[in-house]
Amino acid sequence: MPNGKRLRVAVVGAGGIAKSHWAAYEAHRDDVDVVAVADVDETRAAAFCAEAVGAAPYQDLDTLLAEQEPDLVSVCTPPGLHVEQVRKVLESGAWAWCEKPPCRSLAEYDEIVAAEREGGPYAAFVFQHRFGSAAGHFRTLLADGELGRPLVAHCQTTWYRDAAYYAVPWRGKWATEGGGPAMGHGIHQMDLLLHLLGDWAEVRAMTARLAHDVETEDVSTALVRFESGALATVVNSVLSPDEVSRIRIDCENATVELTHLYGYRGKDWRYTPAPHVVADRTTRWSSPPDDVASSHTAALAPVLAAYRAGRRPPCSGADGRQVLELVAALYKSAFTGTGVRRGEIVPGDPFYRSMAGIGQQVEREGARV
Repeated sequence: MPNGKRLRVAVVGAGGIAKSHWAAYEAHRDDVDVVAVADVDETRAAAFCAEAVGAAPYQDLDTLLAEQEPDLVSVCTPPGLHVEQVRKVLESGAWAWCEKPPCRSLAEYDEIVAAEREGGPYAAFVFQHRFGSAAGHFRTLLADGELGRPLVAHCQTTWYRDAAYYAVPWRGKWATEGGGPAMGHGIHQMDLLLHLLGDWAEVRAMTARLAHDVETEDVSTALVRFESGALATVVNSVLSPDEVSRIRIDCENATVELTHLYGYRGKDWRYTPAPHVVADRTTRWSSPPDDVASSHTAALAPVLAAYRAGRRPPCSGADGRQVLELVAALYKSAFTGTGVRRGEIVPGDPFYRSMAGIGQQVEREGARV
């Protein structure tokens, strides 16, 4: 920490995902002190503080920020609250570490970035799948030419959520959740896909509402072309009893497949060499010896390092925006029936301010949500 100080850390939103943030802070307890938690549910805040000994409970973020003056705040609330709360955190001088999805639209994301200052405070977003060591190993092999060019990919987030899940008032609504499984579930795998393959160029998509009584979709499919020329299919679903998260990338020299559910280790990656690849060449392809699981703990480390250095952390700014732009393009393509290119959705486009394209005359029946 700057001048050797430990960071004063606070959490807003003491629901289920806050436990992952607490675990990450516990793993980095030599660097941080959890000093406070805010939640509108007083009982939930008190329960969190019972575990985070020494943390003070609050029902109001403004009071927490004024009294505790934290250095870093985890934002673990529903997406509809993110832009307002992250801006308050930044305006107080603290850094924000915010859960996915970052916010409900590209417009809101740009509002958050506008509230940052050079050298900090910054807002970083939790895309923890980037930070498993096996993902870094793949990127190194690809950059070194070991795998050849990536050609074909598949990105799959097929999970199952029942009616009770959507009984929570803010879920399944454009105004409060911002989107369906493409926004709230598959965004993790899609971010990892972009992290592995680089810039996307164009997307063509379809969405549907097949089973749940919600405003948003409950399944989406998309075809994505990357700047490299590689093509990928993307499937996001909350209708799938056999739950799995999967990325498969067919390169010139190998097929690389990651299969897991909510997090991975090195054993979850499989490399299959092409017939022309000699066995000796694949020795380096095995998982790296420092097998770091994808997790909030792994994702927090670079945020703390960036704070120490006064530099922008990963998963923030333009880096954090790229997957949100892909999601916006997916929805625009599904609603309009056209392909959407990266960089196309700008201020003035209906899909800049809402993933549903508020103000855009589109059909909202059948396969079009």
